[in-house]
Amino acid sequence: MRHHVDHRHDRVLELVRERGSIRVTELAAELGVSPVTLRRDVDMLANQGKVQRMHGAVVWPGEAARAEQPDTGGRVIGMIVPTTRYIFGDVVSGARRVVEAQGGRLVLGVSGYVDSEDPVQAEHLLNSGAEGLLVAPSWFVGAPAGGQEEWLMSCEAPTVLVERTAQAANPAALLDRVRTDRAHGAALAVSHFASLGHRSVAAVLQEGPHAAGITSGYLDSVRSLGLETVPGSPCVRMSGQEYDEVAEYLVEAVGRHGVTAALVHSDEDAIVLVPRLQARGIAVPEDLALIAYEDEVANLADVPLTAVAPPKQAVGELAAKLLLQRLAERSAGREPEPRQHVDLLPKLRVRASCGALRASSGTE
Repeated sequence: MRHHVDHRHDRVLELVRERGSIRVTELAAELGVSPVTLRRDVDMLANQGKVQRMHGAVVWPGEAARAEQPDTGGRVIGMIVPTTRYIFGDVVSGARRVVEAQGGRLVLGVSGYVDSEDPVQAEHLLNSGAEGLLVAPSWFVGAPAGGQEEWLMSCEAPTVLVERTAQAANPAALLDRVRTDRAHGAALAVSHFASLGHRSVAAVLQEGPHAAGITSGYLDSVRSLGLETVPGSPCVRMSGQEYDEVAEYLVEAVGRHGVTAALVHSDEDAIVLVPRLQARGIAVPEDLALIAYEDEVANLADVPLTAVAPPKQAVGELAAKLLLQRLAERSAGREPEPRQHVDLLPKLRVRASCGALRASSGTE
C-alpha cells in the first residue's frame, strides 16, 4: 500500500513540475483518484515543501504567479442546507461572512429536505473544489436514523454538523457540531409564563427536526416549575394538518383544562392561529398568552408576538470558524484538537402577545 502512495506522490510531483500549476480536480481525474484523496496527498507534499497549495490548485515552488486563482484567493467551503428559508437564511449568511473574511468562498448546496440528496450535493461540492463541509442533513427528527449518517462517516473531508445532532452511540456523534439549544429556548418561554403567574401552559409544535428539543425543554420546565400538566400537550402539528384542528385543540385546552398560555412553534403557525382563536372567542393575550418560537416574522404579527429567538447567524459563524480551524490543522499536519459539540442559547424577545412588555431575566 505504501508503494502505491509513494508512486502516486511521485506522479503528482512529475505533473506539477511539468505544468507549473494544475487544478486539484483535474489532477485527481488524471490520476484516477477521488478529489478528497488527492487533496490529502497535496497537503502532505505541501507540508514537506515539495509543492505549494493555492486556492483549488497545486503549484510548483516558485511558480505561484502562474497558478489559476479565483478572486477570493482562499479556501472553498461547501455548505449543505435543506432550505434557504426559515432559520437557514441567517445561518448561511453567518457562515458566508466568516469564510469571506478569511478570503475564501462559500458554495451552497440545497437538499430540499430529501435525505438521498445530501450525499449527491456533498459529492458535487467536493468534486468542484470544496475542501470541507458544513452540513445540516435532512434528518427528519434532527438526528440520524436507519443509517442516514453512513455517507457522512465515509466522507474524508472535514465536516461540521449545523443545527443537527446525533445520539451518543451513533458514529456521527464523533463529528464536530454547532447548534441552537432548543430545549433551553422552550424552558425560557415556560419560565417567562410562570413569572407572569400562568400555572397551565400548553405547547403546539411543528413536526420536524426541532420538535424533540423543544418538547424536552417544555416538559422539563413544566415539571421543574411545578406547573399543571396539560392533557395532550405538546400538540404536534403534522405536515398538512388543518390549522382549524389545532385551533380547536387550544380552545378545548382553555375551556376544559384552564390553560392560559401557550408556546407555538413557529412564528407562521402562531400568526395563522391568532385570528382563528379570536373567531372562537379566545382573545390574545387576554384569554391566552402566546409565545412563538423562531422570531423570523414574529414582530410583524397584528398582535406582535413574544418569541424565542435562536442565534441563527452566530450558529453559522461558529460552525464556519470551527471548520476553518480543522482545515488549518490538517494543512499544517498538526494533531487536531478535541472534537467540539457547541450549543448556543436562544434569547426571549418580549412583545405584546404574552401580556407583558417588561423585560425579564434572560430576555432582550
